[in-house]
Amino acid sequence: MFRYHCLNPIADKGLCLFGEAYKKTENLTECDAVLVRSAKMHDLDIPENVCAIARAGAGVNNIPVKECSEKGIVVFNTPGANANGVKELVLAGMLLASRDIVGGIEWVEKEKDRKDIDKLAEKQKKQFAGCEISGKKLGIIGLGAIGAMVANAASGLGMEVYGYDPYISIDAAWNLSRTIRHSKSLDEIYSQCDYITVHVPLLESTKKMIDKNAFQKMKDGTVLLNFARDLLVDEEALIEALESGKIKKYVTDFANPIVAGREGILVTPHLGASTEESEENCAVMAVKEIRDFLENGNIKNSVNFPNCDMGACVAEGRIAITHKNIPNMISQVTKVLGSEGLNIADMTNKSKGEFAYTLIDLERTASREVVEELKTIEGVAKVRVIK
Repeated sequence: MFRYHCLNPIADKGLCLFGEAYKKTENLTECDAVLVRSAKMHDLDIPENVCAIARAGAGVNNIPVKECSEKGIVVFNTPGANANGVKELVLAGMLLASRDIVGGIEWVEKEKDRKDIDKLAEKQKKQFAGCEISGKKLGIIGLGAIGAMVANAASGLGMEVYGYDPYISIDAAWNLSRTIRHSKSLDEIYSQCDYITVHVPLLESTKKMIDKNAFQKMKDGTVLLNFARDLLVDEEALIEALESGKIKKYVTDFANPIVAGREGILVTPHLGASTEESEENCAVMAVKEIRDFLENGNIKNSVNFPNCDMGACVAEGRIAITHKNIPNMISQVTKVLGSEGLNIADMTNKSKGEFAYTLIDLERTASREVVEELKTIEGVAKVRVIK
């Protein structure tokens, strides 16, 4: 029996996939796996029994990934599961920034009691008219799941799309429309585009990447959209750019005291991935990742350990080891197994940065004594008997 704990409400469409071999627990000290959306985990004391954490979403800034890696806890996310919901909101953001739809709605609400509102509307509508996005240049920084979908959708709406991503994956590249222009530098995005939308993860290298220097390179009257992470934009520099007219509109999904209610800024309350469909898609993917890991030891979409797939466990025994990516690890593991007369039927070892993962099929089940001896190897974080 496996036990899981939810730090946030997780869509039933996902949880129902756990089946009879799983039990939900309210006690973190009893669970094998944790599912989380936005709950902050940095101050949590994550117990030894936790083997995996699945984030029902893409970003993992609310999870202490480094600490989890040291403890051998595999952290999953669900890339692409909420991409369509965010894509649609980005498109809505562009339209809201181009046509003063919000201003027009507010004007009608203010004047709703006037008997001649219909005639007055004809006189006032020009101030809310705005412009069309068709034929305008859109720059997309980051062509992952969301960025690629925005690129294709915007191209379909008649925009001239520039995309910048020096680390674009093969899958993302294949999914891009041939009409997308691949920019080799951010400077081209900044200097050429009427609209710029950012879709990169929040890292030390990307924090406040849209800074004063970036704003100075942009065209006057640029529309900037940020539905990725608020700290990607230097908002102090943003305010200066708005006041100077360099930025016409800033559309963001992250409310804070700097941007909320300020003229020229449209703020939505973190709605990007909050659709029913996105939450269900994320829940389904997260549960499938957890199940495959707990039942078979396979890893897919981990942010701290490598992908590893040996299929369904059909061998007599299987063990999974999370460990440091250091020399002589495999020879020490095989030595322990050999000394106990355990023959290896199949094995895979993968690494990701400082950490690695080893999955071993055995011709019989490993004993408790073997597991305990494997744990004593320097650099081994966690040993788990799958079967």
